[in-house]
Amino acid sequence: MQYVFLDGARILSYADLHAAFTAVLTPDEGCGSNLDALHDVLTDRVEPIGIVIVNEASLREHLGRRANGFFRLLRDLQADGAVRAAAVSLDTDKL
Repeated sequence: MQYVFLDGARILSYADLHAAFTAVLTPDEGCGSNLDALHDVLTDRVEPIGIVIVNEASLREHLGRRANGFFRLLRDLQADGAVRAAAVSLDTDKL
């Protein structure tokens, strides 16, 4: 299984979020630049993708108003079996 590691201390923008997915997905999958495109790519995959989140509070802060949509997308994808997500409440940016 492939994993996307999202560190809220390093993802400073919505573009950074998409770049984290682009780094893991194959070029033919792409992930567009919006949540609808990301949803389509992740639900079309044969194998689910794992998503690990650290510094969730920082990620939410950096994504601003888009954070709610992103976390809603993760819940929907998890319910569909397209994503296995884990949020880790480790705040490494405070260490």
